[in-house]
Amino acid sequence: MPKPDAALLFAAGFGTRMRPLTDALPKPLVKVAGRPLFDHALSLVRDAGIGTVVANTHYLAPQMAAHLEQAGVTQSHEPEILDTGGGLKAALPLMPGQAVLTLNTDAVWTGGNPVKALLDQWDPTRMDALMMLIDRDRAVGHKGKGDFLVADDGRLTYGPGQIYSGLQIIKTEPFRVMSETVFSMHAVWKALLADNRLFGMSHDGRWCDVGYPEAIPMAETMLSDAHV
Repeated sequence: MPKPDAALLFAAGFGTRMRPLTDALPKPLVKVAGRPLFDHALSLVRDAGIGTVVANTHYLAPQMAAHLEQAGVTQSHEPEILDTGGGLKAALPLMPGQAVLTLNTDAVWTGGNPVKALLDQWDPTRMDALMMLIDRDRAVGHKGKGDFLVADDGRLTYGPGQIYSGLQIIKTEPFRVMSETVFSMHAVWKALLADNRLFGMSHDGRWCDVGYPEAIPMAETMLSDAHV
């Protein structure tokens, strides 16, 4: 199986934690350091050489569609919110290959390109998914306790260890056979965990969860510090 050459950027949600900034603006278009969040994510994917880039849309879709057209990104429009797993399933006809990369658009990164790093470590003979994880001391603006524990061989189990960054490579077959239309990514992850096929690796830089307004200055400071 060749390395994935398609990516889905999640851009459909309501951005409720980011209100009031998202009352009339999709969260992916909220600016950090003068650039929309979406463009921060897109630059990582483009820099890694991914050939097909798709973004799902729903909330304030015309604004997102205009931005995607300008950026040369294919739109997968959802008439209703499908959640993360359902959103990926609906976008599959637009993306070639047996595995795809998915990336949340509400975070910014420092350090090496995490998309490149993930592609370099992807081993489909052992893995059905590979996540980029963040050590808690490298996470800025994140309020959770951690999502996954990492074994010595990289296999994951749920637990208050490292933080899921919103970036992964995952095989598409589990989504193709899913009977539901609306479902969370966790529905697939649980099956992969049961089969010991869910893996993770750690990002070498810092990461900021820009999910709420107060995180914007945190993210801008993090980016500024990285360029000093």
